[in-house]
Amino acid sequence: MKALILAAGRGERMRPLTDRTPKPLIEVRGKRLIEWHLEALARAGVRDIVVNTAWLEEQFPATLGNGARYGVDITYSFEGRDHGGALETAGGIAKALPLLDDAFWVVSGDVFVPDFRFEPGDAQRFEAGDALGQLWLVDNAPHHPTGDFGIAADGLASRDVEPKFTWASIGLFRAALFDDIAVGTKLALRPKLELALDQQRLRAVKYDGRWTDVGTMERLASLREPA
Repeated sequence: MKALILAAGRGERMRPLTDRTPKPLIEVRGKRLIEWHLEALARAGVRDIVVNTAWLEEQFPATLGNGARYGVDITYSFEGRDHGGALETAGGIAKALPLLDDAFWVVSGDVFVPDFRFEPGDAQRFEAGDALGQLWLVDNAPHHPTGDFGIAADGLASRDVEPKFTWASIGLFRAALFDDIAVGTKLALRPKLELALDQQRLRAVKYDGRWTDVGTMERLASLREPA
């Protein structure tokens, strides 16, 4: 199964650092954030990886190359070059679809999740089922106390079930969820998640490992403190 790493965002809340460095290329604990994902995907046997880019996008191929040193093959989806800027999450996935397969992993390039395993078994079960998406959820951080979704007894994501958890920006998706989006359209992911939820085709799994959304300088600083 292929994977898409989302790396197109501007990182406004982390300026001036992100004026010169895209968030996924910021170093945390000896590696760039995106390198943690590349290495984890390689360990799981994922070899074909798409990285979508927009802000300072020339830095990605200059830094990561074709992925050979990580044991993967990287293809780039250049939203800045082709569309003048980032297309948001669903728009970015839609643009990358020709480079992906029917089902694929998605992970945000700016989350730190060093223990996550992109398990082949999870991918195989998802591919064999009829879900349009499967989300990994984590405990709510102080900056997002209300969470996103609950997990129903049948493993489906729910708006109503308590407690609610936060999407970890890691998931499995099916191309059919995005193939009606015209390439170049800016579109957030949430409307597509709501559509899959309404069709009872959005699954959710709790993840209890380490996870940080590196969205502010304070969160970055906390990761750089001695363990």
